[in-house]
This record gives sequence, structure tokens and C-alpha cells, in this order.
Amino acid sequence: MYKIQKLNDISPLIYNELDNKYTVEKDVVNPDAVLVRSAVMNDYLIGSNLVAVARAGAGVNNIPLDKMSEAGVVVFNTPGANANAVKELIITSMLLANRDIIGGVNWTQSLAGQVDAAKQVESGKKAFIGPEIFGKTLGIIGLGAIGALVANAAIHLGMNIIGYDPYLSGKIAATLNKAIEITDNLDFLYANSDYITLHVPLNDGTRNMINTTTIAMMKDNVRIINAARGELVDNTAIIESLNLGKVAKYVTDFPNAEVIGKHANIITIPHLGASTPEAEDNCAIMAASQLKIFIENGNIVNSVNYPNMTADKTGKYRVTVLAKENVLSEVIAALTPSTIKGSLSGSRGVYNYYIIDTESKPEESAIAELSKNALKVRLLG
Repeated sequence: MYKIQKLNDISPLIYNELDNKYTVEKDVVNPDAVLVRSAVMNDYLIGSNLVAVARAGAGVNNIPLDKMSEAGVVVFNTPGANANAVKELIITSMLLANRDIIGGVNWTQSLAGQVDAAKQVESGKKAFIGPEIFGKTLGIIGLGAIGALVANAAIHLGMNIIGYDPYLSGKIAATLNKAIEITDNLDFLYANSDYITLHVPLNDGTRNMINTTTIAMMKDNVRIINAARGELVDNTAIIESLNLGKVAKYVTDFPNAEVIGKHANIITIPHLGASTPEAEDNCAIMAASQLKIFIENGNIVNSVNYPNMTADKTGKYRVTVLAKENVLSEVIAALTPSTIKGSLSGSRGVYNYYIIDTESKPEESAIAELSKNALKVRLLG
């Protein structure tokens, strides 16, 4: 029986993947794996049984990756599972950034009970006028699962698209509408876009990428959409640019004290990017499936800290080894080469992963010997 700890409420559809070999509860002592959505794990106590953490979502900023990697814990995310939900929010955000729909709705509600409300609406509606998106240019920074969907949807709304992604995969590139312009020059995107939407991870290279310098490169009255990570944008620079009229609207799905109520042209959405039942179900199913595959077979799919590796089982037993050093020769020697039916190895940065299938069950002493120089060793029957 495998013990799974869920740190957040999560879709019951996980039980379609996690059958009666699994117990899934919030309060678990020394679990085999963790399912998490938004809970912050920086102070999480890693038990001796923990082999994996699965995040039901794409971002993993709430998980201490270095800490998990050093403990031999594989961390998974669910890229693409919430992509359609975020795409729809981006399209909505662009529309909200044009006509003042929110302001107009709130103003109309204030007319409740007034006999001449209809007359006031007709005379007052001009205060909420705004441009159309048709014929405008949308700059998309990051053409992953979400960015690609946004690009294709916006093309069908009559927009021109400039996409930037130095890591654009061939698989995603093949799905993009032929009318989408791909550039390797981010400055070009800044200078030629009426709208800019961000779809990149948060790291040292992207933190505060939207700042005073980059905003200065942009068109006047640019509208910026951020449903990726709040820290991608320098909030002080945004507010200054709104005050100067350089930026027309800023829409963020990551509101905090720096932006809430600080400017009339900042639209703060309460982190609704993945808040649809469909997205929550998709993320939960994908996270649970990846945990099950790893726990039962040792195959790694969509890890963010160890190499992604899958192999059909070719022997009765499987040994998996997570190590910070190259210990392949030690693994082969410890498991008696004559019994090995197949092996696979891979690395990600300084971390290595080995899958070895054997016909006979390895001796306990061999597993113990391997564990001396490895972060985590597992024997799967």
C-alpha cells in the first residue's frame, strides 16, 4: 500500500488513477509521495519514504527544487493541463483592457432604482469607450502550451501575432498558424506590439523582465497581460509608466499589495488562470498518473528536476538509482552484469538517473552498497 499526502483539496478524479493500492489523505506520516496545488513546501519535512512530489499545475515556485533534488525526490508538474483555461483568461484580459467593461458594469449597477436609468446609460456610456483588438498586434513572449493556444486563438480574432521563444519546440511549432510571425529579437516584439502577454517561467533571467528599460522600447498605450508569474513585472515601473500614459492598461492574475488599488488602469484578477473545473480535473489526473507511473515502474514523465526517462520493463525486477554523481559503473558492478536484462541512464544538470532491469532479485547487500553513493535507490518487483 502506497501512502499519498495531498496538501490541498484536489479533484476526486485522481482516484481514477490511484486505485486500491493507494491511500490518499491530508494527514499522512512519512508518505511515499505528495500531491500539491498551491501549498508552499519550503518548510516541508522530507521523510525517508518520500520519492516524489507532483504539482497539479505548471508552476513549481511553491516547491523547493534544490532541497527535493538533494533528497532524491523527483518533482513533477503538469504542463499543458490547464492551457485552455489560461488561454481563455488571456483573451478575456485583452478585452477587459480595451473598453472599460468592469467600470461600466459597476457604474450601471449604481443606477439601480433610478427611473431614468436607461437615459443615463445612453448619455454616460461614452466614459467606457475603448478600442477593438481586430487588426492590432499581439506580442507573445513564450510559445509553450499556453502561448501557442493564445497565438492561434488571437489569429482567428483578426489579430497580427509576433511570437518570441528561443526554446520553441518543433512539436509546438508545427501547431502554429502559418500567419504567426516568429522573431528571435525580443526588442522587435516590444517595439511593434499593441498588446504583450507573458508566458515564461520565473527565474533569474526573467525576473522583472518588464521594467523601465523594456517598457521604454514599447509602443505608446501598450497593454500588458501577465498571467504567468507576478515577479516577471517590475510593479514600480508599471505604475510609473501608467502615470506617464506610456502603458494604457496592465492586467495581472497575481495581485498583491504593490498593485491592488494603486492605479485605476491596473486590472487585478484573483489568480483565476487555472480556475475552471476542467483545468483542475485535467491537472489532478495528470499529476496522479505521473506519480503512479513513477512509483510503480520508475518511469519519469514531466519532471522538473530529474531527467525524463521511460523504458519498458525487460526483467522481473527493476532497480532505480538517483544520484548526484555518475555511478553507472558502480551500479552495474553491484547488480551482477550477468543478470542485467536492460538499462537506461540520463542526466539533468548534476543529477543522474539510472533504470536497471534484472532477471533475478538483487541481494539486499547490493542495494545497501548502491545506497552509499546515491541519493535514492528503489527495488521494484
